[in-house]
Amino acid sequence: MDFNLTPSQTAFRDTVRAFLAEKLPKDIQTVVRGQGHLNKEQFQRWHGILAAKGWSTPLWPLEYGGTGWSPIEYAIFDEECYAHGAPRVLPFSVSMLGPVLINFGSEEQKAKFLPGIQDGSDWWCQGFSEPGAGSDLASLKTTAVRDGDEYVINGQKTWTTLGQHADWIFCLVRTDPKAPKPQMGISFILVRMDAPGVEIRPIITLDGGHEVNEVWFTDVRVPADYLVGEENKGWNYAKFLLQNERIGIAGIGVSKNELNALKRLAASEKKNGQPLIEDSNFKAKIAEVEIELRALDITNKRMLVATERGTDPGPVSSMLKIRGSEIAQRIYELKMEASGLYALPYQPNAGDASWNDELIGSLMNAKSSPVYLNTRKISIFGGSNEIQRSIISKMVLGF
Repeated sequence: MDFNLTPSQTAFRDTVRAFLAEKLPKDIQTVVRGQGHLNKEQFQRWHGILAAKGWSTPLWPLEYGGTGWSPIEYAIFDEECYAHGAPRVLPFSVSMLGPVLINFGSEEQKAKFLPGIQDGSDWWCQGFSEPGAGSDLASLKTTAVRDGDEYVINGQKTWTTLGQHADWIFCLVRTDPKAPKPQMGISFILVRMDAPGVEIRPIITLDGGHEVNEVWFTDVRVPADYLVGEENKGWNYAKFLLQNERIGIAGIGVSKNELNALKRLAASEKKNGQPLIEDSNFKAKIAEVEIELRALDITNKRMLVATERGTDPGPVSSMLKIRGSEIAQRIYELKMEASGLYALPYQPNAGDASWNDELIGSLMNAKSSPVYLNTRKISIFGGSNEIQRSIISKMVLGF
């Protein structure tokens, strides 16, 4: 298998680079490269720029506003965005909900919700996990009881990423508590975040940030038309959604970018008067993680080529999720090691500084600790790595 870009893929990459050089706002690039937190306006502004180009929903079918890109072209786009300091479009609407609506939603739901997803005017969050129902998602207890033309929802969701900004939430709810299997009594429903009875409570994470939330539902009334697909079939839609989420969690583009940042940081830090990157032990650690990332990249490209040929990825999405999260965590561990004691202080405005060579070391040091703490979660969400290993063993070994 030839991993070199074809002439057409090289031309596509050059088109993406030219677009990013011209259209990526400097303030957004600065925050991303400084590992700061984008605000809602910045996320939506970048989403709008991509939408104006027709690139906000690249993997959707053409008839719904997709680009027609091949999986390899999408991987090129993803990596170039990370390399240029462009944020990812938030996956909850584009990569998760959108494909579910396209494949299982009614025509009315597609007409109502897809345009707002595509242009970024509607902000969506995900309501899956609950206390006691994370990786064991089938244990969820939030209920939705049919009452005429409405459902009445009661319960709690947790770890709701960026829910404080959301206009809508897509939820898994229990509609048949007497189903013979818990997976058979779950439905997929859409809820406005400003509906009476919806309450959002912040969760402050170890890095000091407000990224995730609890969402409480108390007698929340939702039109029955907001049920996606069939009642009690939500588990099937969730599995479809989570396969897309797990592939994204591999994060090859961001890990490549962070590996380059690690090398720059190691070149700027000193050990015994010499750049840390020249230390044989530390150099070996960088080489080891770079080899692992290269192997992951090759595996991902093999999967993308197979997908182009119509082959089901099977357990590969779970494999990518496991190795991608582990490699990302290892890179951040090495950034912590390179920063030493200078990684301890948290400077929330460090990412607001201009991004230049003189500030690379100080910015990376200031962000190493909070970013390290924040990325401990990536081996858990989207289905913990332990769950992914169980999925692989069932698919490959049959038990």
